[in-house]
Amino acid sequence: MKPIDYKIQLLLTMFVSSLLLGNLLGSKLIEIFGIVTSVGLLGYPPTFLITDIVEEVRGKEVTKIFVHAGFLALCIAAFFVFVSTGLPPSPYIRIMRLIITFFSSSLRIILASMIAFTISQHYDIWAFNFWKKKTNGKYLWLRNNLSTIVSQLLDSIIFTFIAFYHATPELGAVSIFYMVLPLWALKIIFALLDTPFVYLGVRWLASEDVKEVSSHEENRETGLVKS
Repeated sequence: MKPIDYKIQLLLTMFVSSLLLGNLLGSKLIEIFGIVTSVGLLGYPPTFLITDIVEEVRGKEVTKIFVHAGFLALCIAAFFVFVSTGLPPSPYIRIMRLIITFFSSSLRIILASMIAFTISQHYDIWAFNFWKKKTNGKYLWLRNNLSTIVSQLLDSIIFTFIAFYHATPELGAVSIFYMVLPLWALKIIFALLDTPFVYLGVRWLASEDVKEVSSHEENRETGLVKS
């Protein structure tokens, strides 16, 4: 397999950072256009955007590296949150109780995200590859949106139920259901808005491949001349 290059490393860093920040801050609820949702919503769209860019240029095997790296990062984060909240806090600093409460809720968010992330991202990889074959590599905008919209639905359902079900007395099954649909609608909007960035990202990442192929061919020709 082709070694991971500099641009892939940058995308991988952005992918893992967005995933972790979305999870660690996911316990905070905000309102967007009157819709109550987790602030972690802002961290998820970039992850699907990045995997679609990588899969379009480098294929599903390289994209799976991103998913595995993201899952490992969530496992490490969950471990450290679990250990840190289990350690006895200093009795002289009252704010430590608030910090423990915050990260204890983040642990549930992380566990919910690990399950939702794994299922939705693997589906996204499969769906993007499926539609790529069906369209003979054409209509990137269609493949991007079809795979992402359904993936986001899976992610929203799984994540919201695990993360927030009975987190408070008001968050029963009906309340969670009403949270999922508006949340999914917001994600659809984000998915549609990121379409131009998919094209830009694909062009940016693919440009390096062209340069590498040209350089390789030039080196091979030079070697043949010298010999």
